[in-house]
Amino acid sequence: MRFRFYILVLMALPVLIPIVILKSGAQDNANERHVPRLADIMSVTQLRHMKLWFAGQSSNWELAAYELRQFRESLIEAASLYPGIPVTNVTTMADPIQVVADAIKAKDTRAFVSAFGSLTAGCNSCHQSMERGYIVIRVPTASPFSDQVFPVQGKP
Repeated sequence: MRFRFYILVLMALPVLIPIVILKSGAQDNANERHVPRLADIMSVTQLRHMKLWFAGQSSNWELAAYELRQFRESLIEAASLYPGIPVTNVTTMADPIQVVADAIKAKDTRAFVSAFGSLTAGCNSCHQSMERGYIVIRVPTASPFSDQVFPVQGKP
């Protein structure tokens, strides 16, 4: 008899749980949109900046292209979520990003190094214009990513 009771309870859970959630008001919270803090978006962008550098230095062009796309998307997300960021700050980053993309496409390490320097200068220019000049980005000198391999690996 107890066995049947447990079976009935287990069968009823998929129906009862949504009702309990609706009555508790948890559904209202689930519909609220989470907006990440600008500082969090920029921290992720900084990580992408570093990973882009190490991928390019290792001639892992596929990874470099991926990291550049993620970098670009982070800037777009910041601009769309924070309208206080001047449009010119975002649009002035378009040229350095394109030059880096061209160097990656050409698989040209020298062009990549030069373009990356311009990209980095663009980051600092944006920080200056936003009165955040104390945030200074540079070309990475050592990898903090001891858990990631940047050189291209052989196919498994």
